[in-house]
This record gives sequence, structure tokens and C-alpha cells, in this order.
Amino acid sequence: MITFICIVLSAVALASCAGNQTETSYQQISQEEAKNLMDTEESYLILDVRTEEEYGELHIPGAICVPNETISDTPPEELPDLEQMILVYCRSGNRSKQAAEKLAAMGYTDIREFGGITTWPYETVSGE
Repeated sequence: MITFICIVLSAVALASCAGNQTETSYQQISQEEAKNLMDTEESYLILDVRTEEEYGELHIPGAICVPNETISDTPPEELPDLEQMILVYCRSGNRSKQAAEKLAAMGYTDIREFGGITTWPYETVSGE
């Protein structure tokens, strides 16, 4: 009887732990994979999470700027589709990871973080 009670209590404990987990994740991909997606996919958004000043100096063509510091717990108006593929980058990869985590926590479902522009070997542009 004691063994049965222990088994039941263990099962309940495991079930409650599993019920508290939330799936808030994003994919980390290589810059080569990101470039391949940009070349082959149609419905994606490139998100630069650096400051407006950094974005103006140099960014990936077609990227939009939503600084990481402005992303909180409300979906940014620039990102209306929670299911759209969002390719996220920053300067070195730190802010893009933070932003990707915040977006995933808000319910965005297809976030691909690919590091920083300092190591981006493909085309960049300057200006707005």
C-alpha cells in the first residue's frame, strides 16, 4: 500500500511539474542558414534589434529595426504576425538572443536567431 501511495504521489508531482512548463523557445541558426532562408523563402522578416543609430550605420538589406530595449511584453506593432518567420540579429549575438527569448515568451512561433552583423559575410547597406 505504501509503495502504491508513493507511486501515485510521484506521478502527481511529475504531472504538475510538466504542466508548469511553457514552450518559449527559438531556433539558433548559422549565418549561412539565415542567408539561405533569405534567398529561398518568401514570407520572412529580418529583424535588427540594435539601436536606430547602429542600424543607420550598417544593416542587412530589407531588415527592420526594433531595438531590443523597446521590446517588452507587448508584441511590437512592426511584428503583427505571431506565426511569421522572424530572422533576428544584432551586433554580436547577445541582444538578438535576448530579443528572441522575449518574442518567444510573447507567443511568436518561428524565431530564428543568427548572431551579429560583425561577422555577417554577406551584403550590408548603410542609411535608413
